[in-house]
Amino acid sequence: MAGKGVFKDMIDGEVYKYYADGEWKRSASGGTVSILNPSTRKPQYKVQACTQDEVNKIFDSAKAAQKLWAKTPLWKRAEALHRAAAILKENKVAIAEALVKEVAKPQKDAVTEVVRSGDLISYTAEEGIRILSEGKFLVSDSFPGNDRNKLCMSSKIPLGVVLAIPPFNYPVNLAVSKIGPALIAGNALVLKPPTQGAVSCLHMVHCFHLAGFPKGLISAVTGKGSEIGDFLTMHPMVNCISFTGGDTGIAIARKASMIPLQMELGGKDACIVLEDADLDLAASNIVKGGYSYSGQRCTAVKVVLAFESIADMLVAKVNAKIAKLTVGPPEEDSDITPVVSESSANFIEGLVKDAREKGAKFHQEWKRDGNLIWPVLIDHVRPDMRIAWEEPFGPVLPVIRIKTVEEGIHHCNANNFGLQGCVFTKDINKAIMIADAMETGTVQINSAPARGPDHFPFQGIRDSGIGSQGITNSINMMTKIKSTVINLPGASYQMG
Repeated sequence: MAGKGVFKDMIDGEVYKYYADGEWKRSASGGTVSILNPSTRKPQYKVQACTQDEVNKIFDSAKAAQKLWAKTPLWKRAEALHRAAAILKENKVAIAEALVKEVAKPQKDAVTEVVRSGDLISYTAEEGIRILSEGKFLVSDSFPGNDRNKLCMSSKIPLGVVLAIPPFNYPVNLAVSKIGPALIAGNALVLKPPTQGAVSCLHMVHCFHLAGFPKGLISAVTGKGSEIGDFLTMHPMVNCISFTGGDTGIAIARKASMIPLQMELGGKDACIVLEDADLDLAASNIVKGGYSYSGQRCTAVKVVLAFESIADMLVAKVNAKIAKLTVGPPEEDSDITPVVSESSANFIEGLVKDAREKGAKFHQEWKRDGNLIWPVLIDHVRPDMRIAWEEPFGPVLPVIRIKTVEEGIHHCNANNFGLQGCVFTKDINKAIMIADAMETGTVQINSAPARGPDHFPFQGIRDSGIGSQGITNSINMMTKIKSTVINLPGASYQMG
């Protein structure tokens, strides 16, 4: 089944179709949206520019399909998810090729993302069976003043139609992290792919199509945000929104109606390095955490807070590792590849320029060629520099030198973001106390921040998000509790 021929039904000439009612369709608008290759900065793909009327029809179909899907036995839902996972893995090379071309992800990382996504779907199927097959049984006499004349059975039921909006940097993995839990829980799913990453998403959706899910249950709608963005997120048939991305999520949260929201937004993940830390371990994780996929990860190390006494030694070790990073096109599996867009590259350059003008020390020459930015470590950063607080989403990492643990914790907690953080020390007592004091969704001890494994809870505070992700949490969030109370006839029983 593997190979590009599997995906031929998705394409009309040079334009990828959208997916609705179990079919690949052309939009009545006749319009398209171009996707630029970040490496060449030239058009690589085109997708349909769907209309609001087509969105309405998608939601009508989703609502009808969901009613039937909710009655489908759990084991059948799980079976279908396992099939989709297998098909996804079989076609990892073709899907990875799209990731390389539209988000400049290195080939090896692109393949890994697809395989990881298949594993996530399979795990979700099994976890869903465990969670959703459980119910709760209560009796009325456990509450003061009540007799044993009522029985309550509670269970989890689907919300209805889930709108999933993944980001460009992990368009396949962060799509299936929403799709899998939604489907196993008995919901229908409407996917709005990111523009950069849309074709990868559509390939992934085709794997679900080949797995034989009911028509209308899964849809993928592409188009211009100005035309269908708010229309999707404010649609009255949406019963839940799961979004991963940037500031747009805050706007969505403000506009959405009274429905469950799962939002994972930005991060300014702080790395606190204490005087007793293993500096080789810290340096390796700083480079891995700060520069992998060119720093375009919400869980990337975004600021290093190093004690003055060890800062010079740590910076030297980090610089030595940066010097070994390869820079170039994703097709060559380079460590540093072009950032996703020219506007992103311009924003990063603005942060760098601000730091330079205010006296920060650069250990590498600033170098940019189009969207390709060479890795830079910016030392002696102060709180009055933008890069101390703003998220670059690129291969640029600031170092702030601190005198006390309290100073590091304060900087971490003063930021608008609170996604993840990490602390390096050999003293487990200090590690636990600092982790407790850091106001962030997750703290890693002696390791770089990371999203996975995908069943771990994953959440942020403040502007980093609403709700918690991870397979178990997502399944629970995409369901609600329903109680059935049985009122028993007969005399009550009393002591005495």
